[in-house]
Amino acid sequence: MNDTLADYAARHGLRQSAARPPLRKYIQDVWARRNFIWAFASAKNISMYTESRLGQVWQLLTPLLNAAVYFLIFGVLLDTSRGLTDFIPFLVTGVFLFGFTQRSVTSGSKSVGDNLSLIRALHFPRATLPLAIAVVEFQQLLLSLTVLFVIIFAWGEPLTFDIVLFIPVVALQLMFNVGISMVMARLGAFNRDITQLLPFVMRTWLYMSGVIFSLPSLMKPGSKLAEYPVLGELLLANPAHVYVELSRLVLLGKYREHVEGLGVYSTGQMWLYAVIWAAVMLVGGFTFFYRAEERYGRG
Repeated sequence: MNDTLADYAARHGLRQSAARPPLRKYIQDVWARRNFIWAFASAKNISMYTESRLGQVWQLLTPLLNAAVYFLIFGVLLDTSRGLTDFIPFLVTGVFLFGFTQRSVTSGSKSVGDNLSLIRALHFPRATLPLAIAVVEFQQLLLSLTVLFVIIFAWGEPLTFDIVLFIPVVALQLMFNVGISMVMARLGAFNRDITQLLPFVMRTWLYMSGVIFSLPSLMKPGSKLAEYPVLGELLLANPAHVYVELSRLVLLGKYREHVEGLGVYSTGQMWLYAVIWAAVMLVGGFTFFYRAEERYGRG
C-alpha cells in the first residue's frame, strides 16, 4: 500500500487540528466563546493585584498618580496649560483615555507569548486572547471613569447632553484598541524583543498625542506649528490624539469653547477620523492576526 499519510487522512475524513478555518467560521468560533472571553478577562483583572495590600485600588491610584506627576512637571514647572482654565480635568481626561490605548498595546503584545501553555494544551481561536486583554483594559477604564467624572463635576462642569456622546467615543476607541491589540499580539508572538521596545514607542506616542498639552493651541494662526500644515494635520489625525481630543470635547465645555475659538479643526473632522481609525484597525487587525492562526504556539 503506497498511500501517503495525507492520502490516508483524507480517505478517513481526518484533518489537521490546528488548521486555520475559513474566516466566517473563525468569527463564529470567536463569538461562541464570548462568555469565556469575559470570564477570562475578569479573572485576569482580579488576579493582577492579588499580591498587593491595596488590591484593586491600584486601578484608580495608578492613573491618578501619573496625572499628578504630569501636572507637577508640565502644569506647574513648565506651564504647558497655556491659559486653559480647566487644566486638571483636561489633563486627567488625557491621561486616563491615553492609558486605555497604551495598556491595550503593551498587554496585547504579550497576550500570546504569556499563554503558550494554554495554547498548546487546548484548541480554541487564538484571537480570544488579545480580545480578552482588550476587555481587561475596558474593565479597568470603567472603574477609572468613576474618578474622572468626579473630577470633572468637582471643577464645575455641568451635566449636559454632550456628555452622552462620550459613550460612542469610548466604543470607537475600544474598537481601535481591539484591532491594535491583535496587531501587537501577532508581532509579539514571533518577536519578543518588541515588548522591550514598546515603552520607548509609547512614551514618544504620548508626547505626540496632546495628552499633556493642547495640540490645537500649538497650531493656532501665527504659531510656529501653523507654518507646517501637513505636520499639524498628521498630528491631529493621530488616533491617540483623536480619541483623547474627542473625549475632551464632549466632556469639557470650557475646553470645547476654547478650541472652537481657535478654529484649527472642526468637531466633525475629529468624528470622521475616529470612525475611520476604529473601522480600519478593527478589520485590519483581526485579519492580520487571523492569517497567522496556525503558527501561534509552535516552536
